[in-house]
Order: sequence, then C-alpha cells, then structure tokens
Amino acid sequence: MSTAASGRTRARDLDRANTCSVLDAAYAEGQLGADEYHDRTAQATAATTLGELARVVGDLQAPAAVRDLVAARPTPPRNLLRRPRSGDGYPGHTRAGDRDRATTIELLDSGRRDGQLTEEEHETLTELAAAATTLGDLAGLVDDLQRPTDATLLARPPHSSRLQWYLIAVSVAIACAAAAGFALTIGVSETEAAPVAPVAARTPDLGAVQPVVVATPDILTAEGLTLFLQRYREKFGDLQVDELTLFDDYARLSRAVPGQPNRVISYDYRGGFQQSGAVTGRKAGTSAADLAELNLAALSDALAKAPGTLRVPNGAVTHMAVEVNDSGTYSYYGIAKDRPFVSIYAGNKFNESGHMILTPAGEVTRAWPFEG
Repeated sequence: MSTAASGRTRARDLDRANTCSVLDAAYAEGQLGADEYHDRTAQATAATTLGELARVVGDLQAPAAVRDLVAARPTPPRNLLRRPRSGDGYPGHTRAGDRDRATTIELLDSGRRDGQLTEEEHETLTELAAAATTLGDLAGLVDDLQRPTDATLLARPPHSSRLQWYLIAVSVAIACAAAAGFALTIGVSETEAAPVAPVAARTPDLGAVQPVVVATPDILTAEGLTLFLQRYREKFGDLQVDELTLFDDYARLSRAVPGQPNRVISYDYRGGFQQSGAVTGRKAGTSAADLAELNLAALSDALAKAPGTLRVPNGAVTHMAVEVNDSGTYSYYGIAKDRPFVSIYAGNKFNESGHMILTPAGEVTRAWPFEG
C-alpha cells in the first residue's frame, strides 16, 4: 500500500485521541505555544484521515510521554565536533523543546568561557536561543562553535523522524489491505467465503495505549495544587522556584536556569509549561522557595475561607503567590529574612479587595481586609 493511499485512510477515534496525546505531551515539553497547541488540537479533533493527522504533528519531536508506542532503535555514536549527517537527527524544521533551548544555551556558555564568543555575542545568541522555535534555528546558533567532548546533544529521534503511532496506524491499514487483496486473488467466491467478522472484531486492539489527558482542575484547590506540584516536579526535577503566582486556570513562575544560578528563566503553565520571554540575569545569592514546604491542606483551607477572612463582599480568591523575603521587608509581618511566604488575594467585581500573608505551613501572619 502506498504512502499516499495510507494518508487517505479514514481515521478512527483512537487515531484522533493518539494525535491529541502527542500534542498534549509536546505542549508540556515546550514544543508548542498555548495558542498553537489549542489550534492543532482542534484540527486533530476534526480530522477525517490519517494524512490530516500526520500533518498536524509532522514537525514535532516524538515526545517522551508517547515513545513507548514503538521501541526505539539504538543510535550509533557520532563525533560531536562536526555537524550531524543527513538522517542523523530530526529535520531542521522540527519543533524545539525547552530542553533543546537549555542545551544550546549551555553550549553558548561554554563558548563564552573558553573565549570563542565575546560578551556581546554571547548575550545576543543566548536571547535568540531562548526564543528559538525549531531545532534548525538552534543549530544555526552554535554550528560554528567547537564543542566539549561531553557536550549534550540536541534531541534525536528514538526510532525515526516519523511519529511512531502513525507508523502503527499505517501498518494496520497495510495489513488490512493485504489481507483483503489476498482473499481476492485466490478466487474465493461470494457464496463460498466464510462470514466476515465485523470491522471492530478484525481491527487490532490498540486500546492499551491510553491517551495523555491534560486534567485541568482549579489550581487554587487542594486537587489543583497537588496536580500542579506533581507536574512541576516531573518537568524540572525539583520544587525550587524564585517566584510563583497561581490563578484558577494558569500560573506564572520564574526559576534559576539549571546549573546556572546567575540566570533566571520564566514559564507560563496551562496544563503544561511553556517558556515565556528570554533568559535574564539573576542576582547572586538569590534564595529560592522550596514548594515542598507548602502545607497543601492548610493552604487550600485558607483559600476557601479567604473571601470571608478578608471581608470582601461576594468576593472570590483572585490569585495566590509564593515568593522569598530576600530583602527582609516582610520581617515586620512575621516572615524571617530569606524565608518563603505565601500571599492570598481576594476581590469582587467592584474592585473591592484584601489580601493576607501566610507561612508555608498555612499560618496567617498578617491580613489586610477590605474596609468598606
């Protein structure tokens, strides 16, 4: 069966769900921005053929969350000092993830340390790397640099440049077509043929591969906070953050770049983490908050009671923030210097508002209620 024919094969609900799973995981890895993620998800949901689904994800890396659909083939070692051979990695138009941008910035840092780049060149290239959208864009920033022998590689396909689930779907379609062709060539008459099983019975069961569902509970609840911290740890490997602001359906945060305590990077969170803005400088000695210190039960209770505590008429919690008292300003309110604290804000449609400060354990140390 030709590739063109397989592209015209009708898509099943499972195929559309698998495509949405790839998009979910790619968004969480930073390959897609929020708007593009939503647009592509809508396209996948409305797609009628496998070809349409393949085009929706054709420029993406195979996200780690869906790599178990097909076992990866071993990749031979290569010389880090020369450019990748054709077919040695993803095509240049493939979307870059947060890890790829961080890897490129590490190479630029190495080039600055060993004198390959001036300070001005390094700053400009670092900003371009932070904003790059494809692997080709990133490769062009460092392809003239000598690289350390232990340099981290940009992302490479675990199996091939195609997304694995699509290969499974095409293989199924080819197998069905081959079986049908074989039945015709041996001349089985209509009257002699055995009863044909329903399509559902003949189609291989791929139900073991479950779609990656992006759950979106209200973040300002115990369930939402728990899920957010779980995904935060999965994304970054720890719970350290410089500043964090949580709303009911999204969050903003900044944290030190891994291995570079003098730089800070910002992210938006809407079910997945998307880098926002360029990498900037970070003051030496800046303390980070450890979100593991948060007492989620106590804080979720404080959130639920905040409009009443702050005496905001018909009010609701607008947001919650976590930061560090690095300047010592909040020492007057019972927060020790260089220690994290939590702020909860409530308001109503008349712009009447109040806020309070709490310890990570959920103890209120100072409140500014609305005074009407």
